[in-house]
Amino acid sequence: MSKVQTGLQYSAEHEWITDESPATVGVSQVAADALGEVVYVDLPEVGSAVTAGAECGEIESTKSVSELFSPVTGEVVEINQAVIDDPALVNSDPYGAAWLFKVAVTEFGPLLSAEEYAAQNGVE
Repeated sequence: MSKVQTGLQYSAEHEWITDESPATVGVSQVAADALGEVVYVDLPEVGSAVTAGAECGEIESTKSVSELFSPVTGEVVEINQAVIDDPALVNSDPYGAAWLFKVAVTEFGPLLSAEEYAAQNGVE
């Protein structure tokens, strides 16, 4: 069963983000469960600009390819090489070891609280 991690904010496209600086971005367990076995992750490059709501990468599973959307506008300051090397981390630890990238945020996009995201997706 999917769970929603409290203390994070979420985009409608299933990305989570922390409120620290720089902000850490990942995908929710709801998304990981829907994707199935993740086999490939394409992340934005360090130094690249991302825009809230815009596509910034992709996640490929044995079932499908899904776009990754940035929940914020800013500059990518770090990517998680471990998740590129071992995409299955997205399935096993979506809120921990499978964080995707960190952003120096200049503007937040529309975000949901953990409670709002859980209600929207029918999970606890």
